[in-house]
Amino acid sequence: MYFSNFFDYLSNEKKYSKNTITAYKKDLNTFHDFCKDEHGINNISKIPYSIIRSWIVNLSDSNLSPLTINRKISALSRYYDFLIKIEQIKDSPTKNHKRLKVQPKIIIPFSEDEVFTVINVFEDSFEGKRDMLIIETLYSTGIRRDELIKIKISDVFFDESLIKVHGKRNKERLVPMLPTLSEKMKDYIKLRSNISSSKSNLFITSRGAQIGPSLVYRVVKKYFSKVSSKVKISPHVLRHSFATHLLNNGADINTIKEILGHSSLASTQIYTKIKLPKIISDYKNNHPREIKNR
Repeated sequence: MYFSNFFDYLSNEKKYSKNTITAYKKDLNTFHDFCKDEHGINNISKIPYSIIRSWIVNLSDSNLSPLTINRKISALSRYYDFLIKIEQIKDSPTKNHKRLKVQPKIIIPFSEDEVFTVINVFEDSFEGKRDMLIIETLYSTGIRRDELIKIKISDVFFDESLIKVHGKRNKERLVPMLPTLSEKMKDYIKLRSNISSSKSNLFITSRGAQIGPSLVYRVVKKYFSKVSSKVKISPHVLRHSFATHLLNNGADINTIKEILGHSSLASTQIYTKIKLPKIISDYKNNHPREIKNR
């Protein structure tokens, strides 16, 4: 069924991340098991769309969200596109598939006051300084969690006030660095030099190992839980906060798009829907009932 060839193709040619490839492997294996158990089909390289449709119904009956189901079908589509590429099939069974409608989720960003409060509550230790810089970097640059983890010391250009970021599929971009962030990075790097480590990554543990995704999540969760009652607290909310605060303060949406590393403006336009402070202010300042009571 060319599974291993497909995964090599995703890794070596398409430059997909390890996490994405792991998810694709799980999705394809789950679909293969479904075809074998429910339809007696062991080779999924040549199947009709009706089989895929029955899997979608099965996934839906298992209470998976439309977003999750769409992601799984996307993995199948990439697999069949690969089989077409290597001339194993002529047409993809998913070619006429229509994605399930997804109710867009609006992530409520942290307020500027919440962010500023968090930045002032860290312990004066290596881990405290590192945790502060993690949050400061996420908020000041808007980069993704995985992008933060991949930053190497050599990716930070202090003279130019820029950070080279390795984004999705190893696409590189330069992100501007605020003077406050630059100074905190210099202070942290001095502390980091006292830690024995063979890693070139900027962010490491107190034992010199590279930090992982769960550490970044725990740091954001730990500190923002102290100042925010929001249900959703994660590194991605900081990315939303970065974009929303820039937009609220008058930044051009195309500039935000470039900093965030979005390939399409449509991905950035979601932030135009969550300008809550401005919406609330305009509402209070312009509603007739409010004007009358002044």
